[in-house]
Amino acid sequence: MELFDLTGQVAVITGSSKGIGKAIAERMAEHGAKVVISSRKAGPCAEVADAINAKHGEGRAIAVPANIASKEELQRLVDETNAAFGRIDILVCNAATNPYAGPMAGINDEQFGKILQNNVVSNHWLIQMVAPQMLERKAGSVIIVSSIGGLRGNALIGAYNISKAADMQLARNLAVEWGPSNVRVNTIAPGLVQTDFARYLWENPDLLKQVTDPAPLKRIGQPDEIAGAAVYLAAPASAYMTGQTLVVDGGITIAW
Repeated sequence: MELFDLTGQVAVITGSSKGIGKAIAERMAEHGAKVVISSRKAGPCAEVADAINAKHGEGRAIAVPANIASKEELQRLVDETNAAFGRIDILVCNAATNPYAGPMAGINDEQFGKILQNNVVSNHWLIQMVAPQMLERKAGSVIIVSSIGGLRGNALIGAYNISKAADMQLARNLAVEWGPSNVRVNTIAPGLVQTDFARYLWENPDLLKQVTDPAPLKRIGQPDEIAGAAVYLAAPASAYMTGQTLVVDGGITIAW
């Protein structure tokens, strides 16, 4: 258990009221961490935090709603976490958006700007807000949930993929800057996972078959199957890993 022990650690997870973020929060709490549940709406955040506290004891989770597009709300997320728990040891940038699907020629400036803002710039903001205390303690793990889309071209979600490739490079750059202070930065690149965010991809049986048939595991992923990768990247087990992208995709990126 020592390799995956998060006891005494405080983890902030954005987009954690459902899907992959919720699964990550639940598993990190299971491994001993105190977790901060955050997404735009207060009600769903409180429901997840209450369920975690009911399972693991009061004080293991708090809800701090925040819109990742707002720098002020992200700062409040950091400030309220520090006030409640006194520190942040793990940051998971999971929240993302994709308001457009189609060829790059059809995307308008507002849509492209929103994708880049929420999926890249907002991650940069939040990471920079949390980093000083990690650098001072010479310990910390930052995890960005990217996508295999950042590794491949795609005619349907090109702008989203561009943002996810940028997240991988953001992690590499910060890993170089902060490695000497023992602050690690990595990304997870999931394949198709059965979440509300990707519903338009997996609800269509023909599209789901097209995506899963070439994959060695021949199926869609589940949120909890990404959570294990996040626990690993937060825990002592990954102490020698930084600047990397951990692909969790059922093998689709290695198959023809």
